Amino acid sequence: MKAVITVVGHDSIGIIAKVSARCADYSVNISDITQSVLSDYFVMIMIVDISRMTTDFAEFSSSLESLGDNDGLVIHVMHEDIFNSMHRI
Repeated sequence: MKAVITVVGHDSIGIIAKVSARCADYSVNISDITQSVLSDYFVMIMIVDISRMTTDFAEFSSSLESLGDNDGLVIHVMHEDIFNSMHRI
């Protein structure tokens, strides 16, 4: 199973490291990552493998959202089932 993580906020040092470390804390593996800085805004999309996640999805998502709140970032985690349903015609 996979999930999509988006991160948006003002650019600062260590954003990728913090989000990656939080994923590792829950045994979530990063499958793909893209990031860019647009003006002063940092934007990142990650595809992660949650098949070996050590907690439930809600706790993982909440943990990343809290990390974002503490660092002035908006972090959103979407399960691939929801993502696929939203983009199915």
